[in-house]
Amino acid sequence: MYTPRSVLVNFCTGASNSNLRSCMVQHLCQDAAGKGIKMDRVLVVSKFSKYEFERKKHKHLNDKELEKLLRKRGTNFDKLIHFHNIHKKFEERLSSTLREMGIQVEVENKIKYGGENVKKADVIIPAGGDGTFLLAASRVLDNVKPVVGFNSDPNRSEGYLCLPKRYTENIREAIERLQKGNFSWLMRSRIRTTYMACEDDNLKPTFLHDTSGQNENGIPPFPAKCDKGPNVLPVLALNEVFMGETVSARVSHLQMRFNGSHTSYTNLKCSGLCVATGTGSTSWHLSINRLPAQSVAELLRLLEIDSSDAPGSLASTFAEIYNRNLVFAPDDKGMAYTIRDLISATVWPQPKGIKPRGFVKQMEITSHCIDASLVIDGGVSFKFNDGTVALLEILPEDALRTVILRD
Repeated sequence: MYTPRSVLVNFCTGASNSNLRSCMVQHLCQDAAGKGIKMDRVLVVSKFSKYEFERKKHKHLNDKELEKLLRKRGTNFDKLIHFHNIHKKFEERLSSTLREMGIQVEVENKIKYGGENVKKADVIIPAGGDGTFLLAASRVLDNVKPVVGFNSDPNRSEGYLCLPKRYTENIREAIERLQKGNFSWLMRSRIRTTYMACEDDNLKPTFLHDTSGQNENGIPPFPAKCDKGPNVLPVLALNEVFMGETVSARVSHLQMRFNGSHTSYTNLKCSGLCVATGTGSTSWHLSINRLPAQSVAELLRLLEIDSSDAPGSLASTFAEIYNRNLVFAPDDKGMAYTIRDLISATVWPQPKGIKPRGFVKQMEITSHCIDASLVIDGGVSFKFNDGTVALLEILPEDALRTVILRD
């Protein structure tokens, strides 16, 4: 087994995903300086469980009929109900704790969440996992209103965007710390997307996690038509923006240029483009770019260095170092782009020289696709077909105000 040199030990110790996130935020948080959060009125965003999804999808059935249908198709109904109840019990415990502390509480799920209740709330508290947090954040379009997440089932969900798992059982302690200012602010950067040129129907969103695909509750109105000028999409990306053909097997034809450059575009073909924030750098961005120890071991053997890909091996150590460096700070003002499966041949890309991944401050992408989508945080999709031009950038006023509580 390979023993890392001392210079490598410092890089390799604790390179798990959870440690990647916690180490990254240690130095960038702004201390609240004892100034607590006003919490007179709180809006709790409830996790939309799989059972609730099935209940809504088959709303014409009563409970017994739904159970019969789900069991018949092979769904583990008992497990479905068990995890649904876990979330609901936590939600009830959270709400009752807040009320006992004299806080006015409203509870809404994804179907009802949005509108006036978001405006009236002092704090938005998603109760679920990262998916619920992303939903809650999508309705907060300024950098003033705090979003504080609780992980409702830490045994099954990492909840990276939520408070540390121990606060699932210590709700009152967490709320008291927020009220007393015993925390740090973390302003998470978000990506603004502007359609510079598009067809009118490109501005109609499709909501991917809704059974109808058309749940627009709480989203600011979209323009009915594309204006001649820029059209800013009223949805900000906390994790990433993806652009590419809807059918992944079809080649995506895109043109790109970076950082406000007035030079010609790079014309390329690929399997899509993923543009991530620092928050999203431990999510899809990391999955796309992760270097397997197997690949490093094969490269070392080509160099006649004997190495396996087992844990603790030279290959595994180098892979961990590489993968750690894919992650960057949640408040970073840059974006990390990744061109998936870039076709590099005699003709493509045009001109040569573009890197398959890198960091930029601004991106302009023109679509030459047939049936493509621009998807924000895996939840809201817009058409992105031939001739559509999208501008991606990070602005300070679009940041999401979140908190860090130390364990």
